[in-house]
Amino acid sequence: MRYVKWIFAVLLVVSLTAFVDNNINHEGLEKGDVAPDFKINTTSNGERTLNLTGLKGHLVLISFWASYDATSRMNNVKLSNALCGKNVEMVSVSFDSYPSIFKETVRTDRIKTSDCFLEPGGENSRLYKDYRLKRGFTNFLLDKNGVIIAKNITTHELSSIVKKLV
Repeated sequence: MRYVKWIFAVLLVVSLTAFVDNNINHEGLEKGDVAPDFKINTTSNGERTLNLTGLKGHLVLISFWASYDATSRMNNVKLSNALCGKNVEMVSVSFDSYPSIFKETVRTDRIKTSDCFLEPGGENSRLYKDYRLKRGFTNFLLDKNGVIIAKNITTHELSSIVKKLV
């Protein structure tokens, strides 16, 4: 009977660890990583699809946010305003669950709609998982080859990096 308990314990541990994937980095993307490609539709009247690989050759700022996260929303607006007249493509992605709330937030915050996208899957979406985002969201500045050169960048840091690169 004593051996049955040990065998059961070993089988339990082995079965639980079999579902753990040790090759996945759970910390999120970092500087030097290649940004995962994605396709997403705009919310503007002349809807178009944006493919991240289509922006290669340009500096790209990807800003992930949601209307319910005040900090990410505020950072998104500041970054959007800071990019006026700069040679940087902005991709602003919201993880709001309701399109009506998203559209009202874009209108209220005066975000340029051609750069603004809604990921309707929210935090359960493939995009959210591919970028290994967490609450609080983040932004990434990509070089012309799609490599992350800055993460969680402020408007001041953005200006100085863009001056160096352009």
